[in-house]
Amino acid sequence: MSFQESADTVRKAAKDRGYVAPVLVDTSGDVTGRVYGVWGPPTSYFIDRQGRLLGRIQGARDWTTPAANNLIKSLLEGK
Repeated sequence: MSFQESADTVRKAAKDRGYVAPVLVDTSGDVTGRVYGVWGPPTSYFIDRQGRLLGRIQGARDWTTPAANNLIKSLLEGK
């Protein structure tokens, strides 16, 4: 998700960083603020396939750890 960045900036950053997940572009900040409660990065969100917010974590995280991997797997499995 991007917070008040241009679409071109977001596309370039996503490509440069090798992101494979969809990235929300919110140039006004309306969606991130009103819907997801983001008022400043870094914040990570877990959103299900129906667009419902499952969880939110504020602050930088190392998503390469076994614990992070297990969390993401359990969310994908719906547990």
